[in-house]
Amino acid sequence: MYELFFQNLAKHIHLEPFEKHLIENRLQTKTVSKNDVLLQAGAYCRNIYFVTKGCLRIFQNHPDGSETSVLFCPKNWWACDIISFSQGLPSVYSIEALEDTEINFISSTHLEELYNELPKLERFFRILFQNGFALYQARLTLALSSSAEVRYALFRKQYPTLMNRIAQKHIASYLGITPVFLSIIRKR
Repeated sequence: MYELFFQNLAKHIHLEPFEKHLIENRLQTKTVSKNDVLLQAGAYCRNIYFVTKGCLRIFQNHPDGSETSVLFCPKNWWACDIISFSQGLPSVYSIEALEDTEINFISSTHLEELYNELPKLERFFRILFQNGFALYQARLTLALSSSAEVRYALFRKQYPTLMNRIAQKHIASYLGITPVFLSIIRKR
């Protein structure tokens, strides 16, 4: 049930069986249907999600009704609004399922408890958050200094399995272009 979750943790820390049991006691599982919203902008992000099947999208709504996809979280990725989750502020992002999705998740309260019981878990999440911050910095630099064609090529490299699984409008909003322009790039 939690095999993929613990494989992900094993990338950075080793857990003893009793430590896994402590985590399992606080870990929850949920199935989310396509288009269901896990987090609505303005709400508080109280959970961090780990995708075991399917794909989540983190996005921001704009006053004009448009959206910007900030991150896609397919199988074996983590998702949350980190500022809301860690600082207890209202979320500026929404999280929705782009496909029928299965997740493991843990609340911020339970995670804080586990940090005290298993300090090495704090190390895992520090590395996860550092890697996430590096990803956002690279994405920002790319958005500010690269052509749409380069951004699209890097999207395909980063998310090779998503091209035919998610709506083109979401890919276009992630790249900062219109769906029509994405279609033109794809034809080239």
